Amino acid sequence: MSNEAIGMSSKIVTVFGGSGFLGRHVVQALARRGYRVRPAVRRPDLAGFLQPLGMVGQVMPVQANLRYPWSVDKAAEGASAVVNLVGILAAKGRQTFEAVQDAGARAVAAATAKHGASLVQVSSLGATPDGKTAYQRTKAAGEAAALAEVPGAVVFRPSVVFGPEDDFFNRFAGLARLMPVMPLIGEGVTRFQPVFVGDVAEAIARAVDGAVAGGKVYELGGPQISSLKEILTFVLEVTGRHRPFLPMPFAAARIQAAVVEAVDTLTFGKLPPRPLMITRDQLRLLEQDNLVSEEAKAQKRTLEGLGITATAYEAVVPSYLWRFRRYGQFEKTREA
Repeated sequence: MSNEAIGMSSKIVTVFGGSGFLGRHVVQALARRGYRVRPAVRRPDLAGFLQPLGMVGQVMPVQANLRYPWSVDKAAEGASAVVNLVGILAAKGRQTFEAVQDAGARAVAAATAKHGASLVQVSSLGATPDGKTAYQRTKAAGEAAALAEVPGAVVFRPSVVFGPEDDFFNRFAGLARLMPVMPLIGEGVTRFQPVFVGDVAEAIARAVDGAVAGGKVYELGGPQISSLKEILTFVLEVTGRHRPFLPMPFAAARIQAAVVEAVDTLTFGKLPPRPLMITRDQLRLLEQDNLVSEEAKAQKRTLEGLGITATAYEAVVPSYLWRFRRYGQFEKTREA
């Protein structure tokens, strides 16, 4: 029986970073469209959970490591489209920002160009060559490499991405469960525009479809702008935790982050608990608003410009933060 007869396309899409938080949603969105999806990951033996997202044989993880261009080239071979989702929030060992987000993105772009595929490069809001952090600078370098090697590439810059497996709302909820107070870094005035993982995955799938104009940088944000304090207040309300805020100037937070980084290194990543883990680079990011620019809005380089209605975090986050309540999903019953 042919692929067409069972609703499966003959086109292969290689997704670097397909087993990550955003990756699994992208794989699912592509599989639903009938593409044959090839998640390229460092440990394909740990990516078996992706296969049920498609039909039998539709999703097949392969091994690739962005630090080794030959493996990237092999993973891109035969693909009609390549999606690069790989990124890190903290450097560790050989997984440095330069190796993963700069050189790694260059390797993906070069392999994509070699095999004549289309390219979708996922970056981040705030990416800029003269950014304060290595994260921002290397993200910008990855964008430049993508557009240089594949001029028709589509670059997406999402804001903070939320969803059931996120490291944003889940982290704050975990912090509220561990701590008697909620640290309010920089008085909580930094503003965010959280974007739903499903909306970002849909934008990427449309780009793979060829429905998004190439050679441009798109900025993806949610429907509302919230300060850090407003987000923390929302998390406390949803999880039923009553925690006073503890204002923490950035200077004090940087000292704490330096200590946390040292503990993490000395214990080989076993301590501190993940909700408490923060680096000095991440603090520098917290000093800047994470918002879609007015220029992108005017030029319709946004979710709305792509015809996607952005999902509000209030509509989704409560559905997965209930596990942080004192009695989980049974809390209301016990209170009654």
